[in-house]
Amino acid sequence: MSKQEPRGFQLPRRRFVQGLALGGVAAGLGLWRGNAFAQMAAPRAELRGDHFELEIGELPVDFTGRKRIATVVNGQLPAPLLRWRQGDTVTLRVRNRLSVPSSIHWHGIVLPADMDGVPGLSFDGIPPGGEYVYRFTVNQSGTYWYHSHSRFQEQTGLYGPIVIEPRDGERHTVDRDYVVLLNDWTDADPETIYTNLKKQSDYYNYGQRTVGDFLRDAGRDGISKALADRQMWNQMRMNPTDLADVSAATYTYLVNGQTPVGNWTGLFSAGDKVRLRFINGAAMTFFDVRIPGLKMTVVAADGQAIEPVTVDEFRIGTAETYDVIVEPSADRAWTIFAQSMDRTGYARATLAPRTGMSSEVPPLDPRPLLSMGDMMGAMDHGGMSHGMGHDMPGIPMEHAHAAPDLKTGPEVDMRVTTPRNKLDDPGVGLRDNGRRVLTYADLHAVDAPISPRVDREITLRLTGNMERYLWSFDAKRASQAEPLRLRHGEHVRVTLVNDTMMTHPIHLHGMWSELESPEGHFQARKHTVVVQPAQRISYRVSADAPGRWAYHCHLLFHMEAGMFREVVVA
Repeated sequence: MSKQEPRGFQLPRRRFVQGLALGGVAAGLGLWRGNAFAQMAAPRAELRGDHFELEIGELPVDFTGRKRIATVVNGQLPAPLLRWRQGDTVTLRVRNRLSVPSSIHWHGIVLPADMDGVPGLSFDGIPPGGEYVYRFTVNQSGTYWYHSHSRFQEQTGLYGPIVIEPRDGERHTVDRDYVVLLNDWTDADPETIYTNLKKQSDYYNYGQRTVGDFLRDAGRDGISKALADRQMWNQMRMNPTDLADVSAATYTYLVNGQTPVGNWTGLFSAGDKVRLRFINGAAMTFFDVRIPGLKMTVVAADGQAIEPVTVDEFRIGTAETYDVIVEPSADRAWTIFAQSMDRTGYARATLAPRTGMSSEVPPLDPRPLLSMGDMMGAMDHGGMSHGMGHDMPGIPMEHAHAAPDLKTGPEVDMRVTTPRNKLDDPGVGLRDNGRRVLTYADLHAVDAPISPRVDREITLRLTGNMERYLWSFDAKRASQAEPLRLRHGEHVRVTLVNDTMMTHPIHLHGMWSELESPEGHFQARKHTVVVQPAQRISYRVSADAPGRWAYHCHLLFHMEAGMFREVVVA
């Protein structure tokens, strides 16, 4: 099926239909009925207070008509919603009932290094049958989440939401307040997915261009231009449909543990203001979120308050959170629609005045294609003619000798010599779509920056070799790299340059990343910063947290494939 097809590529019908029609979590009941689970899921648990007992274990689930075992907390998928209060000291006793080591990382929470939950750094992990007591003071408020940092347990279900109530009360008064936790579930063993990607990086890309696409493009643009476009991508050994490594070919997309037909529903009454706390708890998926017919006022990003901005749609990267306020204008059902960035599938929920109601689910947008505009300017591809831009009309490229220090090789298949640094680009698939789409340029914190000055500047390049499925910082995988060392108390400007065709959500543990405009002005405080292909982005870090910290791409398989660096603050 071509890129113009509004429903994206065609999934195997049995898996697609069952993945939508079912959506059961056993919720500790363990009841199987033939080949499909009877949907008897209990309401998701919510735990409040300052002392929490959490148990990591396994649970039978069925989202697609196939029985699988998930990794869960307290018998729940997602894990229980934890409600804390700013200023409290919380104690969380975590017991591991698995046969393998486990861990929990409190994503976006600023805390001591030995409480961060990353095995191999300031923490050994939780052995089978063992326990670990996390204890720390909560010095922030907002929407966050938690997940395992042990191999692929996050992909198999170990993730849950956190809501921290502000000490002085919420800035925005609402009538209803809901968490909307997005996720990508797979029936496959994540180890198998990872192996498949290492063998063939586009293994799950079922939406590649076809002969039919070529004939249509030739009819529209002329055969010479269509051929030149194909030749260009072939010479680069790259694919313009390479938007996501893992697609709905194996993923079923969930909202609060429910498939689209499971249809998680949040209730409202006429005239209500509703706060929706969106969390992208997926392993590998970016979602583009909208509620057709309703404007969304974004009031927080990564748990931190921003000046309200009203939009029709926003892209939420893996591990990011956004709080929005909506005011349903009619006493009817409204669809919360979150399509994957590659347009292969979607998660869906509903706002409604009564249970059992639903609204129309919009079709998936056309599958977008990467362009040389996404790659922006001069690149050095191993084996590619540096003069190719002159042979490809309408595609501006500079000669790679403009930056002779940028080399390709076994670890790096692409370099960008003129990265773009604007923040007002919503990203591939969202440009000029007729909707008002949130961008990083719209984010303006209500608070002053933590890092008011810059003592030192560090530039890191996001690198990789897509064909070999290797990912890295500065062409060095985690196993090859020395730690990044920061002096305690210094203020550092970190600049990331994305030398790849993929969009990377970069997460620094233990410290805030204070996003800057291209002019160096403070924009917003984030724990996860999304860097688009060929983009340069900068943020300030106050190195105020001694210890050993993780710094990595939050696409789970990218992190495991090498895009991880230890940061030492001393």
